Amino acid sequence: MAQPDRLERVTDLLLVLLDASRPLSLREIADRVPGYPDGHDARRQAFERDKRLLRDEGVPVLAESIDAEEQVGYRVDPDAYYLPDLGLEPDEQAALNLAVAGVHLGEPIGREALSKLGMGGQWPRRRAPLPLVDLPLVDGLPALPVLFDAVRSGAVVRFSYRGSPRSVDVAGIRFRGGHWYAVGQDRDRGEARTFRVDRIDGLPEMGEPGSGELPEGFDADGVFGRDPWRFGSGDAVEVDVAVDAAEASRVVTELGTEAVVARTDGGGVVVRLVVTDVEALTSWVLDLLDHAEVVRPDDVRAAVVARLEAFVTVGGPPR
Repeated sequence: MAQPDRLERVTDLLLVLLDASRPLSLREIADRVPGYPDGHDARRQAFERDKRLLRDEGVPVLAESIDAEEQVGYRVDPDAYYLPDLGLEPDEQAALNLAVAGVHLGEPIGREALSKLGMGGQWPRRRAPLPLVDLPLVDGLPALPVLFDAVRSGAVVRFSYRGSPRSVDVAGIRFRGGHWYAVGQDRDRGEARTFRVDRIDGLPEMGEPGSGELPEGFDADGVFGRDPWRFGSGDAVEVDVAVDAAEASRVVTELGTEAVVARTDGGGVVVRLVVTDVEALTSWVLDLLDHAEVVRPDDVRAAVVARLEAFVTVGGPPR
């Protein structure tokens, strides 16, 4: 896979630091932002250059003490990053948008100005904090501003996802591996779910402020940390995994009853997963030892077999 160029890496870094709910160590940053070198010294040098570039552009990158090996973590304070609401009325926002659309100076200066005013060339649904910096990765994601707005106002959102209608109480927006994800409680399934924003069909419909009803103690970071096979950059593929009775109950609790497509004799289940990272899925299956088996498709099953054969070659899997 081609490594991202520096501009893409710095943009990803900004998104990760802005999205962080706590200061992140350099190791955590490198895990979430593609393109950093593997060696610690080279990684540190590249990060320091990127951090300096962000600060030179006025981005408030904070360095804070953390209880970890590296002792220092980094984040961007959203309150310092966002401009206050300018208090524009809907007709004033529309007039400003119309003026920019009607005047072209050969460069996208007007569009960039609207981006810095939080409009991005679209009609805002509600007032919201206004970003100081245009984020290129937001382009082409019309659902993202609505989802951010839903988090801020505590509103339920309704949208179509893979052709299925969903009503979701959004708890947070997360960024990983170049993609945005919405984390929340899926009312239709009665379970916590993660949705990749670029796979949402059209523009979500947001309910009234305060209409969201998240379960008490809902942990968005905990939910987002599940299902690592969903965060790859490959094409999505459906994978069926057979789990025997010894682990069936735990797996169903972890994945939700929606994942179960069949039940087998003796109390086992077959679960269907949408996978974009086959390596991560392989690790999850092997963690279940001989209690799980990939049924289909053949290429994913072959990947698991190849990993097992590699273990045999080197003397067996790690304990």
